[in-house]
Amino acid sequence: MKSFCLALTLVLLAGCTSGLRIDDSHQAVGQNSRVQYVVLHYTSADLARSLELLTSSDVSSHYLIGDRPATLYRLVDENRRAWHAGVSSWQGRTWLNASTIGIEMVNQGYYDTPKGRYWQPFAPQQIDVLVALLKDIVRRHQLPLGSIIGHSDIAPQRKVDPGPLFPWKRLADEGLIPWPDETEVARQQALFAASLPSVEWFQEQLARQGYEVPQSGELDEATRNVIAAFQMKYRPANYDGQPDAETAARLLVLNQQAAH
Repeated sequence: MKSFCLALTLVLLAGCTSGLRIDDSHQAVGQNSRVQYVVLHYTSADLARSLELLTSSDVSSHYLIGDRPATLYRLVDENRRAWHAGVSSWQGRTWLNASTIGIEMVNQGYYDTPKGRYWQPFAPQQIDVLVALLKDIVRRHQLPLGSIIGHSDIAPQRKVDPGPLFPWKRLADEGLIPWPDETEVARQQALFAASLPSVEWFQEQLARQGYEVPQSGELDEATRNVIAAFQMKYRPANYDGQPDAETAARLLVLNQQAAH
């Protein structure tokens, strides 16, 4: 009997020390989600290898979307940090694992052949699932337009995913990302064809978009990589990393739209 009473006392004491009573009846107005962006990736692997890599190594993501079938896997709770972004920067924020949701899509990415680089297309069903997931995330976290970005946006010096075949325009048509008005792009492109802006101008405009880019006025490799990342997203037919009139027009129109 004495042993039973001692055991019961220990249980009660444990409950008293760990069972905090929290009053949730008062909620602050000044708050929002810790999630600032959603970052899109491809896995460069098939489904089995993707699941293995994202669950048993030091790389992870919140979601993985298969290709055939387009199964949606949740690998990390949104309230926890996944290790998907690495060294990264966007709109002045750095090391974005702490403030982003990472979504990986099963896709082999690219491989080089004697005839050039081959990119694997995304399965239409996979994009349908992605769009539904993104709309749900945007609604729940109340994310503003422009919060969905690619790995190549936040790490243009070392990453190219989700690549030039990713349908960013489909996301724009779904109201998920900004897209430049094509009529205004054509008008500005004609003006820039007559007088192309300086490299410094391109660097300034890319920084306004959110990219980490040198502000040197020199067309160095780092600047070309950032230009290519922007082109891959908004002008995927040609992402050679060279400043040109169409790239300038798309940059300017996007930044003007964001300012209004």
